[in-house]
Amino acid sequence: MTTFKVGYLIGSLAKDSINRKLAIALTRVAPEHLEFMEIPIKDLPLYSYDYDAAYPAVASAFKEAIAAVDAVLFVTPEYNRSIPGGLKNAIDWASRPYGKNSFTRKPSAVIGTSPGAIGTAVAQQQLRSVLSFCNSPQMNAPEAYIQFTPGLITNEGEVTNESTAKFLRDYMAEFHQFIIRVYTALPRDA
Repeated sequence: MTTFKVGYLIGSLAKDSINRKLAIALTRVAPEHLEFMEIPIKDLPLYSYDYDAAYPAVASAFKEAIAAVDAVLFVTPEYNRSIPGGLKNAIDWASRPYGKNSFTRKPSAVIGTSPGAIGTAVAQQQLRSVLSFCNSPQMNAPEAYIQFTPGLITNEGEVTNESTAKFLRDYMAEFHQFIIRVYTALPRDA
């Protein structure tokens, strides 16, 4: 079976983010045919089309990292009922300059956690809208709005609640199958 490289973007810039814990947990429970690498966003300057003619090195490296993976997993918090500014900035960098959108035909999935009862539902819907515009095929189901409770995920990415662990394993198994379906319908060499 083909192994796919998955780049993951963590919407929070905080080093101790609960979404970072979730991202680590997802890499631990994923099927063996998915390889993961974090694609960091924290060092990107604020995007402006003034950079389109000559991207700064950090932005070029960011776009190259996305080009090097087969799929992208977005793990995001919700800030003020929206996606974090840093994540939106990263998407702007990756989707520009015009005609060089890094997300075109690249399978993606969205997940996030928050202490709130609805998890990151509103932010995820807004992120899905942006990714639709970026022409990224998205795994729309299952949706995953994880309410984070103290101790749910350890710093090492161990999920302490078995029903949550099973849900995350199933989510990642479905993401794996989704990537296969996308590349069956949209071959990379086409």
